[in-house]
Parts: sequence; C-alpha cells; structure tokens
Amino acid sequence: MTDDTSRHELFPTAGEDAREAERHADTPQSLSPSYRLAYRDVDFLLRDELRPVRLQLELLKPELILKEQAIETTIVVFGSARTAAPEVAAARLESARGELTRNPADPEARRRVHLAERAYERSRYYAEARRFARLVSQRCQTPERRDFVVITGGGPGIMEAANRGAHDVGAVSIGLNIVLPREEAPNVYTTPELCFQFHYFALRKMHFLMRARALVLFPGGFGTLDELFDALTLIQTGKIKPMPVLLFGRDYWKRIIDFEAMADEGVISEADVDLVQFVETAEEAWQHIRDHYGITDNPCA
Repeated sequence: MTDDTSRHELFPTAGEDAREAERHADTPQSLSPSYRLAYRDVDFLLRDELRPVRLQLELLKPELILKEQAIETTIVVFGSARTAAPEVAAARLESARGELTRNPADPEARRRVHLAERAYERSRYYAEARRFARLVSQRCQTPERRDFVVITGGGPGIMEAANRGAHDVGAVSIGLNIVLPREEAPNVYTTPELCFQFHYFALRKMHFLMRARALVLFPGGFGTLDELFDALTLIQTGKIKPMPVLLFGRDYWKRIIDFEAMADEGVISEADVDLVQFVETAEEAWQHIRDHYGITDNPCA
C-alpha cells in the first residue's frame, strides 16, 4: 500500500457493487426481491416505513447539486401560475370577446370576458417578474460562485416569467417543481441541471428558504399566500434572519390581506406590519434589495 492511497479506494463503490450484484445467474434465490440490494430496491424504498429515508433523500439531493453548481444565495419569486404573458392574455381576451359577440345573452360568456379582462390586467406582473429576474440575475454569476440566483416553483405563470428573465441574460435559475395531480411539465426556461421535482411540500419549502436573501411575491392564490405566511412566521419568530419581503401590487395585496387590522386586533405587533414592503416595478424591488444589503454598482462586490 502506498502512502497516497486513500481509504475510500480500498472499498468498492456503491455503483461497482450494484453492477457486481447484477452479474449473478438467474435463480429463484437471486430473483427474489429480498435479495436485491436495499438501495437498488425501489419497491422497498417506497414502503411507508421508509418515509424518513425518502425525506432525507429529498433534502439531500438538491442540496448536493446546488453546492456542485456553486449556488451561494438565491432570490425567491412566488406568484400565480395562472398569470399569463401579456401577448397570451391579450389573445385570450380577444377570443372571449368574440364569443360574447356571438352569444350576447350568455351570462357565462360575459363572465369569461370579465375574467379575461382581469387576467389581461394582471399580465403586467408577468412582464415585471421577467424584468426583475433580469436585473437580479446580472448581479453576480460565475462558475466559481453564483449569488442572487432566481428560484421559483418551476411551473407556468409568474414562475415561468422569472425563470425566463434569468434565461434572457444567459444566467442560471432554479425550479422546485412538485408532483401534483394536474401539474404541467417544468417551464422551459428553468436551467435543466437546476430543475428539481419534489414529493414533500415541507422539503420544497426548506429549499426555497435555505439560501434565500429576499422573497418577492406577485399576486397569487392559496399557494402564494401559504409561502408568504410561512416565511413571515419564520421571520417573526426569529427562526430565520430578516430579509426583504416584497409584495408587487399594493392594490391587490391591500384587498386580500389587511395587516393593519391584524395589528389593531393585537394578533400581530405593530412592528410585524413592517415585515413587508409594497412595490410596483422591478427597479423598485431591486433597489429595496440593494439598500438592504448595501450592494454597490460593482456586480460582484
């Protein structure tokens, strides 16, 4: 044995052992499920009793890959999966109006026009999310260290817009997809090697926040609200360090959540109201983040 022989070289790797195990002749014994190597036995890994192991794997796999890809810090972007790009929303509105013209007495047609109009108005947030991601993604990304990397849920709508903005400027971005009954495929703008799929919401939430330096939320539904209040609770209770929590669209959020009323009721403190800031433009949001961290004009300072 030479002095430079590492301890790990003395033993076969898990992959080598797995290949060796498959070289046995087919016999009733070797074909039995009990004979499979545990880590190669998918049926075994899917047993209810193995849930703790699956939780650990779902935490570990993205963590190792993010480290390998030099991801240091992230900017989280949340928002509705139903927010379409302006050109898509405009086409849908035109179609809905055409249907109403053909069926002017149909109440459902009127309802579809109303929803299409609202969707078209909301499509401006798609454009803002895309522009915001462009600004953030030009901050500092090198092969050795990537900071302020955009991270989304990896789906359509606002998520697509943010991943698309990073893609526009040749930067990487992350998508944390989750298995859902009607979930679409990952959006095509997520960096392929940083596109993950989760089974457990809890582990997905952890990865959203483990490297986060700001949370940026556009108008959205239950999922967006869930992520917002989860993060606010962690900040409020001191479980994570304070960071910018930026809500795009003051009018929307003021209609949906009355933080001042909660403070008046005494269920949150007056200081908790200031955990969020309202913004309207990508530039305004980026400036909040720059001010919070004292970011200079040097992109990698």
